[in-house]
Amino acid sequence: MASRKDFLSQQAPENYVAGLGRGATGFTTRSDLGPAREGPSEDQIKEALAKRAAQLGAPTPSAYGAVEKKEEDDDDERFQDPENEVGLFATGAYDRDDDEADRIYQDIDERMDRRRKARREAREKQEREDYEAKNPKIQQQFADLKRSLGSVTDEQWQNIPEVGDLTGKNRRTKQNLRQRFYAVPDSVIAGARNSTEFDTSVNEGAATNGSSNDNVDGTMTNFADIGAARDKVLQVNLDKAAMGSADANSGSASTIDPKGYLTSLSKTELKGQSYDIGDVKRVESLLQSVIKTNSRHPPGYIALARLHELAGKPVKARDVMAQCCSLNPQSEDAWLENIRMNEGHNAKVIAAAAVKENPQSTRLWTRATELETDQLSKKRVLRRALDLLPKSVVLWKQLVQLSEDEAEARLLLSKACSEIPASIELHLALARIVETVDEARKVLNTCRRANPKNAEVWIAATRLEEQVGSKNTQNIMKRGVQSLANENAMLKREEWIEQAEKCEEEGAIITAQSIIRETLSYGLDEDDDRKKLFMEDAQASISKGRYGVARAIYAYILRIWPTSKSAWEASASLEKAHGRKEDLWNVLEKAVEAVPQADDLWIQYANEKYQSGDVDGARIVLGKAFNQSPSENIYLEAINLEAKNGQIEQARELLAQARQEAGTDRVWVKSVAFARSYPPPTDNTNHGSSSSSSTALDLVNQGLQIYPAQPKLWMQKAQIYESLALLPQAREAYSTGTRACPRSTTLWLLFSRLEELKAGSVVKARSVLDRAKAANPKNERLWLESVRLERRAGNVGAAKNLMARALQPGECHKSGPLWSERIWHLEPRTQRKPLSLEAVKVVESDPTLFVTVARVFWAERKLEKAVTWFEKAILLDSDEGDTWA
Repeated sequence: MASRKDFLSQQAPENYVAGLGRGATGFTTRSDLGPAREGPSEDQIKEALAKRAAQLGAPTPSAYGAVEKKEEDDDDERFQDPENEVGLFATGAYDRDDDEADRIYQDIDERMDRRRKARREAREKQEREDYEAKNPKIQQQFADLKRSLGSVTDEQWQNIPEVGDLTGKNRRTKQNLRQRFYAVPDSVIAGARNSTEFDTSVNEGAATNGSSNDNVDGTMTNFADIGAARDKVLQVNLDKAAMGSADANSGSASTIDPKGYLTSLSKTELKGQSYDIGDVKRVESLLQSVIKTNSRHPPGYIALARLHELAGKPVKARDVMAQCCSLNPQSEDAWLENIRMNEGHNAKVIAAAAVKENPQSTRLWTRATELETDQLSKKRVLRRALDLLPKSVVLWKQLVQLSEDEAEARLLLSKACSEIPASIELHLALARIVETVDEARKVLNTCRRANPKNAEVWIAATRLEEQVGSKNTQNIMKRGVQSLANENAMLKREEWIEQAEKCEEEGAIITAQSIIRETLSYGLDEDDDRKKLFMEDAQASISKGRYGVARAIYAYILRIWPTSKSAWEASASLEKAHGRKEDLWNVLEKAVEAVPQADDLWIQYANEKYQSGDVDGARIVLGKAFNQSPSENIYLEAINLEAKNGQIEQARELLAQARQEAGTDRVWVKSVAFARSYPPPTDNTNHGSSSSSSTALDLVNQGLQIYPAQPKLWMQKAQIYESLALLPQAREAYSTGTRACPRSTTLWLLFSRLEELKAGSVVKARSVLDRAKAANPKNERLWLESVRLERRAGNVGAAKNLMARALQPGECHKSGPLWSERIWHLEPRTQRKPLSLEAVKVVESDPTLFVTVARVFWAERKLEKAVTWFEKAILLDSDEGDTWA
């Protein structure tokens, strides 16, 4: 008992696994001593579990501790169709109804995608902007710190400590690497020893060859390369000799063309010198293995033959192709390559063999025709080919092109159309060369019956009617569209527009208009934004230079929406830019009749008449406009017309009439401006400008009684006092005006400049701008004027503080003019470029900022970049004069 070990010290039973009763399995780790022990097998685990269960009186568990259950038959096929175990539609036929349904669903998907495209893009853009605002890049977060690095001096840069690895382990490792030594090879020691030696002995090889400078640079002659070059020269000479012997045996040695022979030799030399011999040999061995592996592979033979041809071995290349054609007589590519590599009679013999082996090959017959030199032989070959291939359109076209007589061509095309009734190209060619129009119509009708699903036939028929001057073009195109719709062969509306543009390019304007009239609305529903889509189509045609198609689209739009002002304006713009003056007048005449209340159309019509020199016509147009719509715009246009022609009194009478009948604020502003520019004759004679100013002052006071909230009237009143040097009255006018119109930025700016420039009080000007900013928060013009006021006063520091406040996120941080002012006037020259980059990232798109960036590049003489930024600014706003200047 004393020698028995305790329980924990005893050896474990065989196949013992700790925790086996609770479902654990054995495992070993790499920390165990000796080789790892394999765990118990599945049968051993089951046996142990069964023994344990028998002792406990429980059912036999599985390997993972769960009681075994009786397997149930899981029939995965119980959910399938009992009548079709594979699939319901596996053997269904795809008929015309299925095709139509697929196209309908496709059109619906495309239409729904177009309708939701704008909203989807706007939503994605907003989400992207929100994400970028919430998750700024690291570069943006440290932008201000990077800018501040520009003020670091060179001495501070030098004093920045180097970042090194201060860990002890890596430091010791690097020190050990630096202290490691390597044994130097004996060759290095010997080379260093011999490098400083001087050899005074005579080189026997150099003396023998008569040259003592061959090895001055330390190199030696490579006899292997010399031998390879000698073999190459020998091979070239042997190839030439083989060519000469072949010609001599054929009896043609006396008919050699010396000039062509020399040319071929020069080509051989160039080809042989252009490629490395080793590369050619390697590729040749690879291609040889290809054709040996598969002797029925023509591309391998063709590649090998071309390799020989490039290497200057034409005889060997021809032999390879001859072998390929004998092994692959049905390969068109092999025969064509073999014909190409041969010339003259040999090529014709090979072509004859090729068409004999492949009588149905159009390419071989075409190549055989090209080998013939005279027209008669070409026709003979083509007729032989057409006997075997009567359905080949290519061969018929070639034979027709060889015909010198029009009657013969007509006869051939007639026969070709009878042989190939489905060929639209042949029918159209026959319709173009027949003698009468009736015959052309018969040809096209025959083609239409043979090809009921082709739109090109109907277009050709419409063009035929246009050429003969018939008025039946619209009916033919209408019938064609109906027929194609019945046959489910209608093109898409975009394809119809392309066909119309093609017709216009070829001179068939009426046909193009007929196509647009009948097909522009095809595939569109009433709830679609058809008008917008049609306008986009017209603009696309204008950009391509197809103005006739654009006119047809505008005519179609105006036929559906005759009162559309935008459509009439677009049509008039097209005629003004690309049409005649009479066509423009005609469009505007129809426009004012269709939309008599559109003042812009009346004014444009009158301006076009006036610009063409027809002043009376412009007066007549404005007279009609008074009868239809006596609005302020018509009155002001009539006043401008009379003033331009020197009819001052008549213009003054019209102004008085306008103040009575259409007394709007614009009319009163125009009256005051007219009175200041054109004083009455009595005032001009007696008192000059003071009397005219009094007349204008009376008018402005009358206008302010009616329209006290019109800022322009207050500006005119103050400017009249300024012209009379009455600064207190002008200040009072501005003060009263700003109280009546606190939202008028221009009024505040004029008030501030009065105090600064006329009165000379910067403090009062600053006070005015502060009140203006309080009344108009987030106004970039007021912030910009405040900055410029301080800069003009010499307070650069105050200007920078104001600029910093203005560019805060809560104010005007996306203002292009403010960023431009800061870049150009408040920062040093070295900071302009990085600040410009930051401004572009913040503002994104602003013409003023882009012009400033361009000026920065211009100052640095980077003209190409400057031009690029100027062009970007013009694209953003082409009406900005500073950009063009």
